[in-house]
Amino acid sequence: MAKLYFKYGSMGSSKTAQALITKFNYEERNMKVLLVKPSVDTRVGGTTVSSRIGLSAEAQLLSPHGSVKQLLEKVGGAQVIIVDEAQFLSEEQVDELGEIAMFDDIPVLCFGLATDFATHLFPGSKRLFEIAESISEIKSVCSCGAKATVNARLDDHGNVVYTGAQFYLGGNDRYLPMCRKCWLNRIKRQEELDNE
Repeated sequence: MAKLYFKYGSMGSSKTAQALITKFNYEERNMKVLLVKPSVDTRVGGTTVSSRIGLSAEAQLLSPHGSVKQLLEKVGGAQVIIVDEAQFLSEEQVDELGEIAMFDDIPVLCFGLATDFATHLFPGSKRLFEIAESISEIKSVCSCGAKATVNARLDDHGNVVYTGAQFYLGGNDRYLPMCRKCWLNRIKRQEELDNE
């Protein structure tokens, strides 16, 4: 039986690169892959999924209320589904992916962040943690050498931002993988400087 997989990690953990390598591995075995990207991810633009190390591929865009089954019909079916930036999926889309894996026997591999810049779960990630049959972490490191678990959002001056809207697109210019200790220490130092 096929499974719904969730492979998560902090910013900079090579999630997209691993998604694209997985796509290549399936295609190398002559299997048809449906690569999906939520349309709210406009960082690269268009239908391109691109990693920091230079790998890229074209994907089908999934709108916030779109159906993966409709995308499958559009492309004439697939033997595996790979979703990049899965944190941007709705709970209903995650449920649909779970049903596709279970009832259509198509493996579904979702790659994405678990939490936002304030360490709160994204709705899509929360639902993936609740129903995925296989969950694995793709690890990244903080500048101190500890495991990075926080996606620290930076403002124009390099300060850590810890309030505001959950969705704010950005790459290395706006986000920094950090361990929670370094993140909390940096926020504390910023608050101390603000109070001087």
